[in-house]
Amino acid sequence: MSATGKPLGRGGRNLLVGALVVVVLMAFRVSWNALRDVARTIGADDTAAMLYPFVVDGLMALALVAALVLTGDGRRFALRVLAAYTAASLVLNYVHGLHGTSGEWARLAESDALNWALVLLAASLPVGSIYFGSDLVGKVLHHRPPTGSDVEESTQDPANQSMSDLPESAPAGPAPAPEPALPELGDDEVFVMDGGVPVAVMKSDRVAAADRPRPRRATGRVPESARTTRTVRTADELLAEARALTESWSVKELTADRLRQTLRTSPANGRMLRDTLRAERERNAAAEAVAVS
Repeated sequence: MSATGKPLGRGGRNLLVGALVVVVLMAFRVSWNALRDVARTIGADDTAAMLYPFVVDGLMALALVAALVLTGDGRRFALRVLAAYTAASLVLNYVHGLHGTSGEWARLAESDALNWALVLLAASLPVGSIYFGSDLVGKVLHHRPPTGSDVEESTQDPANQSMSDLPESAPAGPAPAPEPALPELGDDEVFVMDGGVPVAVMKSDRVAAADRPRPRRATGRVPESARTTRTVRTADELLAEARALTESWSVKELTADRLRQTLRTSPANGRMLRDTLRAERERNAAAEAVAVS
């Protein structure tokens, strides 16, 4: 990233990588003598001592490259290897600084315990380089960078999209029509569906209808003689017929059930006739009381 906030071009990146390589090579040269003398002290011959710095600092460079290539757990593993070998190289360079540059030491430290620990550290670094180096190379070779299709799928995932990227929800449909209000039922009435319309019937009639065998459906046209001749009566006709039939009835006998059975009508009509006839009886009684007084 440049000072203006724009990403570096190809030339700037190459220059940055070149500068890093130069710094790493100079640091490797500075650490060379220290690691070579340490290798001689732990018993390495001249050839092994010359190659020993490549074992330590070379693996550090390999771990750095792997950390730049890998992602996720592989990148974290490469950074741990880089940190561990950097710390080990720092310790060995520090020991070399305490002894000077002669390289003719008999021990890495005066204390036996500390000397054993430093010898174990210096001797284990080549073995660790074989293990960690092969593991890092295997991870880099098997690493598959994300392709364009993976990036496109991740951007199309609704969990990775912002609210503005998500599709708008479909408009809500029209509100459902309210259900029609049902008439009140008596204690001995229930609703049954008749052609999709609820109809109030007596419980006793429903039980009786269920007990009767169902008639067979006609397979042909019903003859005129077999059709019912009963006509549908209007409310006024029902009321006139009810007045004529109930002249001798008392007010207590004017019940909806008795009117329904006598006039062979529906429970709703029976309640309507009951309320109307009782209201007429009350008005007539009030009028007679006024006339007498």
